[in-house]
Amino acid sequence: MNKRLLVFLAFILLQPAIIYKNGYSLNADNKTGQAVFEDIYRKSTEKEGVKEITYDQFMQIRNSGEKYILLDARSQESYDAGHIDTALSFSEKTINEENAKKELTKNSSIIVYCAGFECRASTLAAKKLSSLGYKAVDYKGGIKEWQEKGNKAIK
Repeated sequence: MNKRLLVFLAFILLQPAIIYKNGYSLNADNKTGQAVFEDIYRKSTEKEGVKEITYDQFMQIRNSGEKYILLDARSQESYDAGHIDTALSFSEKTINEENAKKELTKNSSIIVYCAGFECRASTLAAKKLSSLGYKAVDYKGGIKEWQEKGNKAIK
């Protein structure tokens, strides 16, 4: 073999080691399991007994590939008018132990949202779910911030 081919093959074979040594990884932001949700949950600010997350944190979870449940805590009418894709309608007013058991499991990673920062439905819903033993976070920006960031609400 000529010298150029050997150098090329060595580079190809050693590339993963070089990338790893320099701290880069194609999967660095795509942690496995529920690591991204757990990390954000642990670091998020707690207000009124509820963990709150920002739009950027919400997007980190969405883009991580991890499984989570997205709940729209607004009324059914508001949900029908437009909601974040993948969201389930679960009005804050209907959350109780019986209904939660039908829709959720205790090991679920749950994100709750409502209309926006001024809306309290997601805070109340996350508080109820947390008191029932579920791991829930409140995406305070809600549907309003979602759309302001250029995302579409679906019907």
